[in-house]
Amino acid sequence: MTSNGLNIAVANTEDFRLLAKKRLPRQLFDYIDGGSYQEISLNNNLSAFSNIHLRQRILRDVSKIDLSCQLFNKKHHMPLILAPIGLAGCYARRGEQQVLAAASLANVPFCLSTVGICSIEELRANSNNAFWFQLYVIRDRSYALKLLARAKQAGCETLVLTVDLPVLGERYRDIRNGLSASKASTSLISKLKRGLDIASHPRWLWDVAIQGKPLTFGNLTEAVPDASSLDDFKGWVDSQFDASMTWEDIDWLRNNWSGNLVIKGILDSEDANSAVKIGADAIVISNHGGRQLDSAPATLSVLPEIVQTVDQRCKIIIDGGIRSGLDIVKAIALGADACMLGRAWAYALAANGEQGVSQLLTIFENEMRVAMALTGVTKVDDISLDIISKY
Repeated sequence: MTSNGLNIAVANTEDFRLLAKKRLPRQLFDYIDGGSYQEISLNNNLSAFSNIHLRQRILRDVSKIDLSCQLFNKKHHMPLILAPIGLAGCYARRGEQQVLAAASLANVPFCLSTVGICSIEELRANSNNAFWFQLYVIRDRSYALKLLARAKQAGCETLVLTVDLPVLGERYRDIRNGLSASKASTSLISKLKRGLDIASHPRWLWDVAIQGKPLTFGNLTEAVPDASSLDDFKGWVDSQFDASMTWEDIDWLRNNWSGNLVIKGILDSEDANSAVKIGADAIVISNHGGRQLDSAPATLSVLPEIVQTVDQRCKIIIDGGIRSGLDIVKAIALGADACMLGRAWAYALAANGEQGVSQLLTIFENEMRVAMALTGVTKVDDISLDIISKY
């Protein structure tokens, strides 16, 4: 695939990012690309991977490379999960449908966000492939139970519970672009700027905003029955972040969900231990992609201590800063069982829909194969600290 006007053939995640920046209205691109406050946590995630070096080994038989892994008694092609990302249907027409198709073709899991554009039922009606579902601990417990029942009815066996949003971190890019409510963002000048920005992206306007309707949170239409736009949902969504939630709430959820439970948002070994005790089948070491607490440590930097604390009592997944197959190999070497990919697939989706996501996954696969071959390992289970350079 060659970009329109960028004169590059896509080779990596950064190329998809450039295409996404060109094709999306600025407020949507910055929503994907940005982090909270000064974006220190976001940058920490990226630099942590670049500071880990691989140990090259030679003259080993690496003619047969096996990338497969087991998660919850299912074999997947790679130790990679497409993370839940809100508003994906705003990046490409019915975006969640396209991502599920690409993930299913590659035999890797895709997790639908509570605040996705496509609903649980829409994905199920348009695909026979299973997917995971992500849920927040919301104030309206009765509606949470309805969402759980709908996910179960659709065949979801794995629930990802996001626990790092008791309050919402401020994202300066969203304020500037009018995605976060403020007096400045509701001014006439601000509205005109956003209108001109959208009008300057006619391809997106026609393909997504017009042909991709309805652009609403499909999973929340029952909660906000009179909503006709994303702005109509905003008040209800903002009111549902529950600053009073505790581990007892997680216990309540565990008692109401019989499938696999993944707790996402762990950055501390004590919290990891509590998650295991509460019955989590897996945890996601995550700082929400640098979109919540700024100046938080990089997820990769806390991985080894959490691995030691968990001591194989549950699966360990990591997200944040993963931009290549080499990053996945590094995370597995430091003790992760699998990686969650977020921004990278969002860039690819915005760049070229399902085909873009499929191409991205192929790139990651090839990068993993090369990294494993040149570090002398042929199976994911054989990736260990031995391939990390001490220099």
